[in-house]
Amino acid sequence: MPGTRSAFGAKSSPGRTVPFAASARPTIGVEWEVALVDKTTRDLVNNAADVFDEVGELKAHDGTPRVSKELLRNTVELVTGVHNTVGEAMGDLGETLTAVRRAADACNVDLFCAGTHPFAQWSTQQLTRTPHYDEMIARTQWWGRQMLIWGVHVHVGVSHQEKVFPILNSLLLQYPHLLALSASSPMWAGSDTGYASNRALMFQQLPTAGLPFQFENWTQFESFVDDQLKTGVIEQLGGMHWDIRPAPKWGTIEIRVCDGVSTREELEALVALTHCLVVDLDRRLENGETLPSIPPWHVQENKWRAARYGLDAEIILDADSNERLVTDDLNDLLERLAPTAQRLGCADELASVADIPARGASYQRQRRVAEAAGGDLVAVVDSLVRELDP
Repeated sequence: MPGTRSAFGAKSSPGRTVPFAASARPTIGVEWEVALVDKTTRDLVNNAADVFDEVGELKAHDGTPRVSKELLRNTVELVTGVHNTVGEAMGDLGETLTAVRRAADACNVDLFCAGTHPFAQWSTQQLTRTPHYDEMIARTQWWGRQMLIWGVHVHVGVSHQEKVFPILNSLLLQYPHLLALSASSPMWAGSDTGYASNRALMFQQLPTAGLPFQFENWTQFESFVDDQLKTGVIEQLGGMHWDIRPAPKWGTIEIRVCDGVSTREELEALVALTHCLVVDLDRRLENGETLPSIPPWHVQENKWRAARYGLDAEIILDADSNERLVTDDLNDLLERLAPTAQRLGCADELASVADIPARGASYQRQRRVAEAAGGDLVAVVDSLVRELDP
């Protein structure tokens, strides 16, 4: 379909439409990736299929499967149904976690969650065979096989497709807050990387992963999708692995910034923060406000700073290049979002976000355990298993 090019490089009239199944309410759904580790050696084990067999058919109230397979056969993904509140979503996840833990015990393995495993080797991990995963590995080769990482994905419903990119672009201002709070991947293959979140930088090596493009409207996104499909970069929208992305099929924005989260309390806090961020931006957009954004080069630098320094990162706040310690900015952010949290029924959960810097984020706790244990990384996995099963 003919069309001129915009300043973004996308055609002004798209070659195909991307229908967006708008959500009438700011619903919430969560996907939580957890891994399986041996009870003694604490290395990863590749028997997720046995755990799935033991769990059996497990579905949410709306028919959504509560567990799903992932790229690696050491991983089980816990999936909620569609909910109205953080409390409902976390209750759903809690029930699924209990069922999966029971199944894992029957298979003589423990559950573990962090952005990376402290000492496991990627070369010994087995892959789940599906056409989508097979195609991804065939294309990405060594980098695809290296993806020994786990994360959390939060979906928040949006009422109209034209809201998606104003909200998504503005959410990038809080990217470093979410990453620093959740950072849990300081170690890789037995070594401390010096990063708070090695996962964030590993994942962006895939050709369709990393930071999203900042489109001005849905039409530009449709043109981009047309280009990607036409040139074979992706075969389906799910092949676009941005850190924050539209999920047109579900009528949501999917926030995929966070490392794997090892405690239910921290997950609850981060889900509440994510829900409040999207709903607050949606409300401001409805009120006629032009949402703030920053240039892509600042977004990229903020991602790197949060991945490298975690809660000690100095982040860039605006297009004028003003900077601030991320934890100082977080305190003001939580205060600003408090009325939104009250309306959404997650005031306590949002307030508990402040507990994460107070006790130390996961990357900091892991380093403390490793130091106390004289560098024994088995002790680090022990601590993470305990955190998931207090």
